[in-house]
Amino acid sequence: MPAFDVEARSEVWPLKEAFTISRGSKTAAHVVVAMVRDGAFEGRGEAVPYARYGETVAGVLEQIRSAAPLVSTRSELAILLKPGAALNALDCALWDLESKRTGVSVAELAGLPGPASAITAFTLSLGDPEAMAKKASEAKGLPLLKLKLGGTGDDARMRAVRQARPDARLIVDANEAWNPDNLSALMAVAVECRVEVIEQPLPAGDDEALRDYRRAVPVCADESAHTADDLPRLAGLYDAVNVKLDKAGGLTGAIALVRAARQQNFKVMIGSMVATSLAVAPAMLLASQADWIDLDGPLLLARDRDPALRIAAGCISPPDRELWG
Repeated sequence: MPAFDVEARSEVWPLKEAFTISRGSKTAAHVVVAMVRDGAFEGRGEAVPYARYGETVAGVLEQIRSAAPLVSTRSELAILLKPGAALNALDCALWDLESKRTGVSVAELAGLPGPASAITAFTLSLGDPEAMAKKASEAKGLPLLKLKLGGTGDDARMRAVRQARPDARLIVDANEAWNPDNLSALMAVAVECRVEVIEQPLPAGDDEALRDYRRAVPVCADESAHTADDLPRLAGLYDAVNVKLDKAGGLTGAIALVRAARQQNFKVMIGSMVATSLAVAPAMLLASQADWIDLDGPLLLARDRDPALRIAAGCISPPDRELWG
């Protein structure tokens, strides 16, 4: 007999405008929501299947439905499913269910500090330098901007945004679009533009080129960093890791990754895919332990869930218990 009633569905949430990174563009967030019920209470978790890691919406739904008859505890779930979107959705749903059943917040259950308001990055979609500078100017008042880069022309993009927003803190994400030949030149421009951190400049399979490389700007692993098991290989290559629940396999895996990263002297970014507030809410529990927070996915949507996370002037507030946790 299954321990819980488990349901999963796919949802499509239109974006305000097309969102572009080095691998392509999209106009909607395609998410999977898992609901776990015990007869009296329901817990929810949201995840984003990511093609970069070989995931599809249909495949993630099938993983959840296949695991459903065996779902009972988070520790058993981690044996049934590998880290990824399916594990994330179910893990977060189980945390939420336990919170609803006990009346205790997930933060307390997990032994984490209560979530607090924090500054999140606001992401500028990849475009030509003039378009990105215009978006940066329109984001006046938002203190932390994240630039999606794409390789050729990234020097002009960084300079244009810096000129448009001399007051802003900047981080950049190349999404694996740089290469060993242009790394030094683009790194020098990043220094010039006062960039705080560079996410995944090289393809994950080529990042050994970063070993013994003098990194004038800290480099953060994203596509190269999924779980705590990846950290030993990344030592000497990266200065920071981007912790995303969809990669780590839910809040449980993300907590383990943050703790291991801190123990191994990595800085931490807390990130998420483009998704609704339901997907971002669990990541808020780790914000107090991060050097950078990139949880602006709901701001990119044409509409969000109700209730939704409150994000104002670049500051994201903790979720209401009605939303999650």
